[in-house]
Amino acid sequence: MIRDDIKAAQVAAMKAGDKEKLAAIRLILAAIKNRDIDARTGKAAGDDDALMVEVLTKMAKQRRESIDMYDKGGRAELAAQERGELAVIEDFMPAMMSGDEAKAAVVKIVADLGAAGPKDMGKVMAEVKARHAGKIDMSTVSGIVKAALG
Repeated sequence: MIRDDIKAAQVAAMKAGDKEKLAAIRLILAAIKNRDIDARTGKAAGDDDALMVEVLTKMAKQRRESIDMYDKGGRAELAAQERGELAVIEDFMPAMMSGDEAKAAVVKIVADLGAAGPKDMGKVMAEVKARHAGKIDMSTVSGIVKAALG
């Protein structure tokens, strides 16, 4: 399970004295703890690994946005710190589909749903997210779906 991998990595980082990695792992564990609290109060529920992927995906997206803003603002040291955190986060995420695999998955879903045009884009996007959440970059899927339906 992803949760166990994260805890094992925390122990390994402590033993190795890797302060940057340990700090990033603690951020991940804090986000997971918040998600667990939400799940207990009834705001969210589901498969543990799916929840972990959701938390990690959200954290990765935040880091990418921060890196972009820091690069534009000329803050290389902060961008480098965010890149380090992003690398640690991505270590725990499942492998993402390649571009060709994503295209094949979208084409299959379009065929399965019988989608014919741009009006079916929302339906196709929802099905892609349902079938491949955490394994496919949804920001790139939009363009693939437009091309498949256009």
